[in-house]
Parts: sequence; structure tokens; C-alpha cells
Amino acid sequence: MTPISTKPDTAPRGPRGTKRVDFAARLKSRVRSLRGRLAHRDALIAAVREANATLDPRKVGEWLVQQAHNWIPAPCWTVVAYDGSGQLNVLADTGLTPSFGPSLWSCANWVIRHGVELFSRDLGQDSRASAGATGTALAFPLICRNRTVGVLVGLDPVPSSAAPTLGPSLVLALRAVLEPPAIALDNALALQKAEALSVTDDLTRLYNSRYLNQVLRRETKRASRSGRPMSLLFLDLDGFKMVNDQHGHLAGSKALVEAAAIIRSCARETDVVARFGGDEFALILPDTGREGAVSVATRIRERIGSGRFLQSDGLNVHLTASIGVATLPDVAASAEELLQAADMAMYQVKAAGKDGIHIAAAPSAST
Repeated sequence: MTPISTKPDTAPRGPRGTKRVDFAARLKSRVRSLRGRLAHRDALIAAVREANATLDPRKVGEWLVQQAHNWIPAPCWTVVAYDGSGQLNVLADTGLTPSFGPSLWSCANWVIRHGVELFSRDLGQDSRASAGATGTALAFPLICRNRTVGVLVGLDPVPSSAAPTLGPSLVLALRAVLEPPAIALDNALALQKAEALSVTDDLTRLYNSRYLNQVLRRETKRASRSGRPMSLLFLDLDGFKMVNDQHGHLAGSKALVEAAAIIRSCARETDVVARFGGDEFALILPDTGREGAVSVATRIRERIGSGRFLQSDGLNVHLTASIGVATLPDVAASAEELLQAADMAMYQVKAAGKDGIHIAAAPSAST
């Protein structure tokens, strides 16, 4: 991490070289006005109305960061929350730089574990903080249904002479105002997770065939309008039935997960990788012609073929892949035709002995 200042022992200066008032002192001067703002019934009504105006978790986080900065102008405000995979991630921020990283995660993790506010004059001297944390901090749990679903963290890189304090009544008022956005955030995250699950294969965490068909129709139309090529790979794992027969379906499922990870690693961020069903996979490659598609197919085939599956179970399973390649507009004019062409090309590989790549040919002109 790069420190904010190369002279950490020198406090920032205010106008005409005077020493800047530290964060705790600045906060103390605002406590009375903040208490007056939050004591108003309108503050709670606004929190309920505005935080629930969106179902986008990031927008809820952005609203929270903006409000926090208006209440208490810290150099950095951040909202962290759990993502769909159960990991804490930054949802929204203002003033966040890499140098704040150790302090941010130190505060967030402590508040998540304990479910209460954290106020620290110097994280570098605070037993609650982890290594590398420094500066003044205040952090608030975002509690919904007795669960801490996220944390609102305010940071100043410079330690203060005393811990920032708000007083019991103001902390209670902040808890009341933070509860509606915490509920809105939890609801938005739950909806986002449900939407992700609806298009995700439960086993491999790749996209499912339903989503593949949606994207294929959309990308086909886009490619036709723009005149750009688009390719589709259709892939079947050779010998997969043998894994189930010899080692059981649980081992087969684990092998599918390992194969899916290899296939995903061979694609770009802009590509759509899906489990079509069983041991069949498909990849949509936007803005990719035949040569580029063959390059991706070759990479997948080589990595699958050189992989050793189920080693964590003490096995050494070998798999290969049969891959069909179809490119728009070379061999098809619609999503359905492209999928059929890639599927038929894959079966050409199967018929020829498996473990290979076949490029779909353009349909013969009628005579």
C-alpha cells in the first residue's frame, strides 16, 4: 500500500500554515447541529423514502455515502456489504484510495463480528485493529432483522488527539436513521442474488441454458445490425459417462465443476460461458470471427486434454473435449441456426473419433 503522505508524523496544515484541527475535534464541533438534523421526524421519513427508491444495491450504498458525508465530512466514506458469494465488498465510496485499504477492512471486519459501532482515535494504536491500519475511524453497523448486512465506515488518515464521540443519544438517532437503508440494502441484495441464481447453473456457477438463449438472441441481433461477426462454441466432454459409471455421480459432479473452471479460464470477460446441460457447454464469443473462435476452442481443448481431474480425491481422471464452432454470418442468419450449426459441428467431431474441433460450413446453395 502507498501511504498518503511520505511524512506521516507531520499533521496537515490549514490556512496560513496553521495546524489542521484533527478529525475528532471537527466532529465535536458538528455534534449539536447533527443532533438537531437527525432528531427531526423528517430525517427518518426521508431515509425510508429515499433508500427504498431503488432496488439497486449500489445506489442504496451511494445514497448512504452521500448522506454520511453530509452529516460528518470525513475524507473517506465507504459502504461495504456481502455480495452474492458471501464475500465483503465495497459497494459505494467517496475518497477511497488504496492507502485506506488496511484501515477500511480492519474496521469493517470488526464491526461485522461485533455488530456495534467502532470509534477510534488512531487505528495504529488500537488493539481492535489489524496490522497496517492507521488514522481516525468511525464505523456503523447496518443492521437488518438482527443481522449486520453491511458497514458504513468513515476514515481520516491522520490520528486524532481523542477518540471521535457522538454521545449516546446521537448514536441512537443514527441507528434509527440507518435502519431503513439497511433494510433496503438487504432487500436489494437478496433480489440481486435471486436474479443471479435464476440465470446460473447451480453446480458449476456458469450461466444456464435459459440465459444462454437470451443472450444468444440479443447478441445475434446486435451482430446483424453492426455487421460484426459473432461465434458460438458448443462443447461436449468425451468419456464423461465413464466417470459417473466408475467413480459415482458425486465424483462426476466434481469433475464437471473442475472442467467448468478450465473452460471459464479460457474465455474473455466479455464472453458468455454456460452449461447447456449434462456435460455440454456453450460459449458465446461477441465480435469474434472464425479464426478467433478456433483459437479459443483450441485453448479449451488443450487445457481439458492436459488436465488431471479429481486429484483431490486421489484419482487421476483424463477427459477430452469435442468442440463445434459456428460463426455469424458465415453459417447462420439467426440464433437458432447458429446454435444448430455449432451443435451439428460438435457431433461431427464425435462421429470422427472425438477429441477435436470442427468448423461448421456454410449451407450449400440450392440448385
